[in-house]
Amino acid sequence: MKRFTVYALEWFPLVKPGDNVADIIVETSEKNGLKFEDYDVVVVAQKVFSKAERRVFGLREVVPSKKAERLSKITGKDPRFVELVLGESKKVLKASSEILLVEDKRGLICINAGIDKSNVEGSENFALLPEFPDRSARDCRLNIKSLTGKEVAVVVCDTYSRPFRRGQVNFAIGVSGLGLFKDYRGKTDLFGQMLKVKNVAIVDEISAAAELLMGQGSEATPVVIIRGLKDSLKCEDCGVDELRVSEDEDLFRGVL
Repeated sequence: MKRFTVYALEWFPLVKPGDNVADIIVETSEKNGLKFEDYDVVVVAQKVFSKAERRVFGLREVVPSKKAERLSKITGKDPRFVELVLGESKKVLKASSEILLVEDKRGLICINAGIDKSNVEGSENFALLPEFPDRSARDCRLNIKSLTGKEVAVVVCDTYSRPFRRGQVNFAIGVSGLGLFKDYRGKTDLFGQMLKVKNVAIVDEISAAAELLMGQGSEATPVVIIRGLKDSLKCEDCGVDELRVSEDEDLFRGVL
Protein backbone atom coordinates (compact mmCIF):
# COMPACT_ATOMS: atom_id res chain seq x y z
CA MET A 1 0.00 0.00 0.00
CA LYS A 2 1.54 3.30 -1.10
CA ARG A 3 1.66 6.19 1.34
CA PHE A 4 3.53 9.27 2.44
CA THR A 5 3.48 11.12 5.75
CA VAL A 6 3.17 14.85 6.40
CA TYR A 7 4.32 16.52 9.62
CA ALA A 8 3.69 20.17 10.54
CA LEU A 9 6.28 21.48 13.00
CA GLU A 10 4.50 23.00 15.97
CA TRP A 11 5.90 25.63 18.36
CA PHE A 12 7.70 27.32 15.49
CA PRO A 13 9.02 30.69 16.75
CA LEU A 14 8.50 34.05 15.07
CA VAL A 15 11.40 34.58 12.70
CA LYS A 16 13.56 37.68 13.11
CA PRO A 17 15.86 39.45 10.63
CA GLY A 18 19.18 37.64 10.36
CA ASP A 19 17.90 34.35 11.82
CA ASN A 20 19.34 31.11 10.45
CA VAL A 21 16.28 29.30 9.11
CA ALA A 22 17.91 25.86 9.09
CA ASP A 23 18.93 26.20 12.75
CA ILE A 24 15.35 27.05 13.72
CA ILE A 25 13.90 24.18 11.65
CA VAL A 26 16.24 21.61 13.20
CA GLU A 27 15.69 22.93 16.74
CA THR A 28 11.92 22.95 16.28
CA SER A 29 11.89 19.45 14.78
CA GLU A 30 13.76 18.21 17.89
CA LYS A 31 11.15 19.88 20.14
CA ASN A 32 8.51 18.00 18.15
CA GLY A 33 10.36 14.72 18.67
CA LEU A 34 10.99 14.37 14.94
CA LYS A 35 14.44 13.41 13.67
CA PHE A 36 15.33 14.08 10.05
CA GLU A 37 15.76 11.16 7.68
CA ASP A 38 17.33 10.94 4.25
CA TYR A 39 14.87 11.90 1.49
CA ASP A 40 12.70 14.08 3.72
CA VAL A 41 11.21 17.04 1.86
CA VAL A 42 11.14 20.22 3.94
CA VAL A 43 8.47 22.66 2.72
CA VAL A 44 8.88 26.21 4.03
CA ALA A 45 6.50 29.14 3.65
CA GLN A 46 8.27 31.94 1.79
CA LYS A 47 7.59 34.45 4.58
CA VAL A 48 9.99 32.58 6.86
CA PHE A 49 12.81 33.40 4.45
CA SER A 50 11.47 36.89 3.72
CA LYS A 51 11.67 37.80 7.40
CA ALA A 52 15.06 36.16 7.98
CA GLU A 53 16.51 37.79 4.85
CA ARG A 54 15.32 41.29 5.82
CA ARG A 55 12.72 41.51 3.07
CA VAL A 56 10.08 43.30 5.19
CA PHE A 57 9.61 46.98 4.32
CA GLY A 58 7.48 49.75 5.74
CA LEU A 59 5.49 52.10 3.52
CA ARG A 60 6.96 55.03 5.43
CA GLU A 61 10.30 54.20 3.76
CA VAL A 62 8.85 54.41 0.25
CA VAL A 63 8.66 57.45 -2.06
CA PRO A 64 6.22 56.75 -4.92
CA SER A 65 7.22 57.48 -8.51
CA LYS A 66 4.98 59.16 -11.07
CA LYS A 67 4.20 55.74 -12.55
CA ALA A 68 3.16 54.48 -9.10
CA GLU A 69 0.97 57.54 -8.60
CA ARG A 70 -0.70 56.89 -11.95
CA LEU A 71 -1.29 53.21 -11.28
CA SER A 72 -2.59 53.94 -7.80
CA LYS A 73 -5.42 55.96 -9.32
CA ILE A 74 -6.32 52.99 -11.53
CA THR A 75 -6.04 50.32 -8.86
CA GLY A 76 -7.15 52.28 -5.79
CA LYS A 77 -4.03 51.09 -3.93
CA ASP A 78 -1.71 53.22 -1.83
CA PRO A 79 0.89 54.70 -4.25
CA ARG A 80 3.65 53.68 -1.86
CA PHE A 81 2.49 50.08 -2.01
CA VAL A 82 2.35 50.29 -5.81
CA GLU A 83 5.93 51.55 -5.78
CA LEU A 84 6.98 48.48 -3.78
CA VAL A 85 5.29 46.31 -6.40
CA LEU A 86 6.99 48.15 -9.28
CA GLY A 87 10.37 47.75 -7.59
CA GLU A 88 9.87 43.98 -7.64
CA SER A 89 8.52 43.77 -11.20
CA LYS A 90 9.79 43.40 -14.73
CA LYS A 91 6.49 44.22 -16.35
CA VAL A 92 2.95 45.23 -15.44
CA LEU A 93 0.57 42.81 -17.19
CA LYS A 94 -2.79 44.14 -16.00
CA ALA A 95 -3.83 47.06 -13.81
CA SER A 96 -7.47 47.63 -12.90
CA SER A 97 -9.65 48.39 -9.90
CA GLU A 98 -9.64 44.64 -9.20
CA ILE A 99 -6.05 43.56 -9.80
CA LEU A 100 -2.42 44.57 -10.22
CA LEU A 101 -0.89 41.63 -12.04
CA VAL A 102 2.82 41.67 -12.88
CA GLU A 103 5.70 39.56 -14.04
CA ASP A 104 8.07 39.93 -11.14
CA LYS A 105 11.85 40.08 -11.40
CA ARG A 106 12.09 36.34 -10.69
CA GLY A 107 9.83 35.60 -13.66
CA LEU A 108 6.76 34.76 -11.56
CA ILE A 109 3.36 35.91 -12.83
CA CYS A 110 1.61 37.06 -9.68
CA ILE A 111 -0.68 39.62 -8.09
CA ASN A 112 1.15 42.52 -6.41
CA ALA A 113 4.52 40.85 -7.12
CA GLY A 114 3.75 38.44 -4.28
CA ILE A 115 3.92 41.26 -1.71
CA ASP A 116 1.52 41.00 1.23
CA LYS A 117 1.24 41.70 4.93
CA SER A 118 -0.39 38.58 6.33
CA ASN A 119 1.47 37.48 9.46
CA VAL A 120 3.66 40.61 9.27
CA GLU A 121 3.67 42.82 12.34
CA GLY A 122 2.96 46.53 11.86
CA SER A 123 0.08 48.13 10.00
CA GLU A 124 2.27 49.56 7.23
CA ASN A 125 4.81 46.74 6.96
CA PHE A 126 4.80 44.36 4.01
CA ALA A 127 6.83 41.25 3.16
CA LEU A 128 8.47 40.97 -0.24
CA LEU A 129 9.33 37.57 -1.68
CA PRO A 130 12.84 36.22 -1.07
CA GLU A 131 15.15 37.77 -3.62
CA PHE A 132 16.52 34.41 -4.82
CA PRO A 133 14.19 31.62 -3.61
CA ASP A 134 16.24 28.79 -5.14
CA ARG A 135 19.30 30.08 -3.30
CA SER A 136 17.32 30.33 -0.06
CA ALA A 137 16.25 26.70 -0.51
CA ARG A 138 19.78 25.55 -1.35
CA ASP A 139 21.40 27.30 1.63
CA CYS A 140 18.76 25.90 3.97
CA ARG A 141 19.18 22.38 2.58
CA LEU A 142 22.97 22.43 2.93
CA ASN A 143 22.73 23.82 6.45
CA ILE A 144 20.25 21.11 7.47
CA LYS A 145 22.64 18.50 6.05
CA SER A 146 25.52 20.05 8.02
CA LEU A 147 23.47 19.97 11.24
CA THR A 148 21.90 16.52 10.85
CA GLY A 149 23.99 14.62 8.31
CA LYS A 150 20.81 13.86 6.35
CA GLU A 151 20.15 14.39 2.64
CA VAL A 152 16.92 16.34 2.42
CA ALA A 153 15.22 18.53 -0.16
CA VAL A 154 13.85 22.01 0.54
CA VAL A 155 10.90 23.67 -1.19
CA VAL A 156 9.99 27.34 -0.72
CA CYS A 157 6.28 27.82 -1.29
CA ASP A 158 3.75 30.62 -1.65
CA THR A 159 0.04 30.86 -2.35
CA TYR A 160 -1.28 31.94 -5.76
CA SER A 161 -4.57 32.32 -7.57
CA ARG A 162 -5.22 30.21 -10.66
CA PRO A 163 -6.77 31.10 -14.02
CA PHE A 164 -10.44 30.09 -14.31
CA ARG A 165 -10.57 28.61 -10.79
CA ARG A 166 -11.75 30.05 -7.50
CA GLY A 167 -9.49 29.97 -4.46
CA GLN A 168 -5.75 29.82 -4.03
CA VAL A 169 -3.24 26.99 -3.97
CA ASN A 170 0.31 26.70 -2.68
CA PHE A 171 2.95 26.59 -5.40
CA ALA A 172 6.72 26.19 -5.31
CA ILE A 173 8.76 29.35 -5.89
CA GLY A 174 12.12 27.88 -4.88
CA VAL A 175 13.56 24.38 -4.72
CA SER A 176 16.77 22.55 -3.93
CA GLY A 177 17.59 18.86 -3.99
CA LEU A 178 14.33 17.76 -5.57
CA GLY A 179 13.28 16.83 -9.09
CA LEU A 180 10.44 19.07 -10.21
CA PHE A 181 8.57 16.68 -12.48
CA LYS A 182 7.39 13.13 -12.84
CA ASP A 183 7.45 12.65 -16.59
CA TYR A 184 5.11 10.05 -18.09
CA ARG A 185 5.62 11.09 -21.70
CA GLY A 186 6.56 8.13 -23.85
CA LYS A 187 5.20 5.64 -21.32
CA THR A 188 2.01 3.63 -21.67
CA ASP A 189 -1.21 3.55 -19.67
CA LEU A 190 -3.11 0.47 -18.45
CA PHE A 191 -4.24 -0.30 -21.99
CA GLY A 192 -0.93 0.21 -23.76
CA GLN A 193 -1.78 3.68 -25.07
CA MET A 194 1.17 6.05 -25.38
CA LEU A 195 1.09 9.07 -23.05
CA LYS A 196 2.06 12.26 -24.85
CA VAL A 197 1.60 15.23 -22.51
CA LYS A 198 1.58 13.91 -18.93
CA ASN A 199 4.46 15.66 -17.14
CA VAL A 200 3.35 16.11 -13.53
CA ALA A 201 4.73 19.09 -11.58
CA ILE A 202 5.28 17.15 -8.37
CA VAL A 203 7.01 20.07 -6.64
CA ASP A 204 3.76 22.05 -6.86
CA GLU A 205 1.74 19.05 -5.70
CA ILE A 206 4.08 18.72 -2.72
CA SER A 207 3.58 22.41 -1.92
CA ALA A 208 -0.21 22.04 -2.10
CA ALA A 209 -0.13 18.97 0.15
CA ALA A 210 1.99 20.84 2.70
CA GLU A 211 -0.48 23.72 2.81
CA LEU A 212 -3.18 21.39 4.15
CA LEU A 213 -1.29 21.42 7.46
CA MET A 214 0.61 24.69 7.06
CA GLY A 215 -2.48 26.87 6.82
CA GLN A 216 -2.71 30.57 6.01
CA GLY A 217 -3.92 32.21 9.20
CA SER A 218 -2.82 31.95 12.82
CA GLU A 219 -1.74 28.28 12.74
CA ALA A 220 1.97 29.20 13.24
CA THR A 221 3.10 26.07 11.38
CA PRO A 222 5.07 27.50 8.43
CA VAL A 223 7.30 24.44 8.01
CA VAL A 224 6.09 21.01 6.97
CA ILE A 225 8.15 17.84 6.52
CA ILE A 226 6.99 15.26 4.01
CA ARG A 227 8.34 11.74 4.32
CA GLY A 228 7.96 8.79 1.97
CA LEU A 229 8.60 10.41 -1.42
CA LYS A 230 11.97 8.79 -2.03
CA ASP A 231 11.23 8.35 -5.74
CA SER A 232 11.05 12.14 -6.15
CA LEU A 233 14.65 12.73 -5.10
CA LYS A 234 17.33 13.63 -5.92
CA CYS A 235 18.31 16.51 -8.18
CA GLU A 236 21.25 18.72 -7.27
CA ASP A 237 20.89 21.23 -10.09
CA CYS A 238 17.10 21.55 -10.43
CA GLY A 239 15.63 25.01 -10.02
CA VAL A 240 12.19 26.53 -10.18
CA ASP A 241 12.94 28.20 -13.53
CA GLU A 242 12.16 24.82 -15.12
CA LEU A 243 8.49 25.32 -14.23
CA ARG A 244 8.11 28.53 -16.20
CA VAL A 245 6.82 28.57 -19.75
CA SER A 246 8.18 30.96 -22.35
CA GLU A 247 6.04 33.74 -23.77
CA ASP A 248 5.68 31.67 -26.96
CA GLU A 249 4.27 28.75 -24.94
CA ASP A 250 2.05 30.87 -22.70
CA LEU A 251 -1.61 30.29 -23.59
CA PHE A 252 -3.02 32.93 -21.24
CA ARG A 253 -0.86 36.05 -21.49
CA GLY A 254 -2.47 37.21 -24.73
CA VAL A 255 -5.95 37.36 -23.19
CA LEU A 256 -5.07 39.63 -20.25
